[in-house]
Amino acid sequence: MEAVRTVLEKAGYRPTEVTLGEAHLDEHTPADPAAVAPLLREAGFDVLMGRAEQMTEQIKGALVEYLEHLRTARMPLTTSAFLTDRFAATYSHLSKVFSRTANLTIEKYLIRLKIERVKEMLSYNEMTLSEIADQMRYSSGQHLSNQFRQVTGRSVSEFRRELLPKRLSLDQLA
Repeated sequence: MEAVRTVLEKAGYRPTEVTLGEAHLDEHTPADPAAVAPLLREAGFDVLMGRAEQMTEQIKGALVEYLEHLRTARMPLTTSAFLTDRFAATYSHLSKVFSRTANLTIEKYLIRLKIERVKEMLSYNEMTLSEIADQMRYSSGQHLSNQFRQVTGRSVSEFRRELLPKRLSLDQLA
């Protein structure tokens, strides 16, 4: 928060309050978000300009929570039901906002999240592909395998082989 305050002050703004994710300026200070954004980005901060971008980031966060819901709920909600409950907005509206600002659909983003979670689970090497597919609510291991290949460009087997440490066989030891 101090870093944001410093950036704003160096740019000639007078912040009255800086909290996580928000900065309020003195009422006599004209705000020009387009001028401040590059300064904040240069300092390593993401800048959300409008309500659509903010909503998109909130949807992304909710989708991460939805992955946990999928894994733990006995009868998980659909993605659309989960999001409409969370945001009190129609799925159609949420989908349009998300697609416009993220340049991909909610469904495609969720698939990417699921595949990243699958990669993590594969790296632990504690479950079979079928067990992972069940936990991630895929209809089958084959469906997961096909989607994994579409997203990553390689098979689950190839991914697993890359995770294995390169080891020498016993007869190769000197």
